[in-house]
Amino acid sequence: MKKVLIITYYWLPSGGAGVQRWVKFTKYLRDFGWEPVIYTPQNPEYPSLDHSFMKDIPGDVEIVKTPIWEPFDIYRSMFGKKGQTINAGFISEDKEKGWKDKLSVWIRGNFLIPDPRKFWVRPSVKFLRNYLKENHIDAIITTGPPHSMHLIGLRLKKYFPNLKWVADFRDPWTNIDFYKDLHLMKWADNLHRRLEKQVVQSADAITVVSTGMKEEFRLIKPNALHIIPNGFDDDDVQIVQPPLDKYFTISHIGTMNNARNPLVIWKALKSLCAGDENLNKDLKIQLVGKIDFSVLEAVKKYGLKKHLIKIDYLTHDEAIIKQQSSQVLLLLINRSANAKGILTGKFFEYMASKRPVLGVGPLDGDAAQVLNETGAGVMVDFDDVEAAKKAIVHYYELYKKNQLTLETNSVEKYSRRNLTKDLSDMLNQLTTNA
Repeated sequence: MKKVLIITYYWLPSGGAGVQRWVKFTKYLRDFGWEPVIYTPQNPEYPSLDHSFMKDIPGDVEIVKTPIWEPFDIYRSMFGKKGQTINAGFISEDKEKGWKDKLSVWIRGNFLIPDPRKFWVRPSVKFLRNYLKENHIDAIITTGPPHSMHLIGLRLKKYFPNLKWVADFRDPWTNIDFYKDLHLMKWADNLHRRLEKQVVQSADAITVVSTGMKEEFRLIKPNALHIIPNGFDDDDVQIVQPPLDKYFTISHIGTMNNARNPLVIWKALKSLCAGDENLNKDLKIQLVGKIDFSVLEAVKKYGLKKHLIKIDYLTHDEAIIKQQSSQVLLLLINRSANAKGILTGKFFEYMASKRPVLGVGPLDGDAAQVLNETGAGVMVDFDDVEAAKKAIVHYYELYKKNQLTLETNSVEKYSRRNLTKDLSDMLNQLTTNA
């Protein structure tokens, strides 16, 4: 059986979306002739923990760990955040960002390039050079963010030019929505872009999660580009179907930063509740996960606070149950330059839950295309309040008749097992041609 070394910052017991992609690939790789070996930090800084994924990993999978030093203790000491967890995506849950927060972001963007995990690159390359000399590996995969993982692959490629390397991008690098918020100086921006270009052009293959991301990276002229989206695991969703919520629950599961703040939904709901007393009584807005301060302020501004149910964190298994019991699932695309190419991992689990999806994003984006293809829901534009109201009224009327059900098609190709086969086929092609 061929072996693939997977270099990832996020691994068990990390919670959140960052860990799921490669936990699920690892779960199924052996079915397609590949033995996974995991290389990950020994003492990482995770925003949340979730032990429910432990069941997915075969007990005899080799997991190699080395220590990592991260500057977060210095950050917390400098900016008065001792004991606080570092959130991803510049989310501020408690208050608006002050000068200390803005300064910390500026330091992170300009001096911790590409990210605060950069200090793990050199010791990892030193360790893995020896590991690769002593152990047979057929291919290497680095997955980011954090994109420091790709710098490990870039340096290893120089020492082992015949060893095939795949750089997996779960999110963009310089085209990610918060890149502009780093307030980069010109030299720092140039360095980010130069490193990104070196990675994309040096890897033997690039994997991305959407068509939009593929088009973005095509401009940098990589050797080979493959779309392997995120998906859902049948083992996760084929559980006992929980009863539907009694209320008309519109739920969002996952992080909601300022770029995902669905003002169009808040405006539509405010208008509809003002004109429909029944909806005003039945409506519940359920937000599960890290929520930016600006989102909570918007909910309050549009008079919807009494409808709000806020749940800070659920394990993956618990989140699946929440999805399956909700009346409507809210899918939010970042309002950013790369919006058309955003296709989140949570989206596919939404589809597998067989609950209607109400999306907010570009009508010609990848997410809208998949919604149309599968019949899993509708997408409304960021500013189209009337379309949002129409969609909500449609779902609410079906809810009142106990007819809010969903029939999807072409969903199975997004199962984690089928996607792992696609990954394995790509690895076979790379290593066969070596």
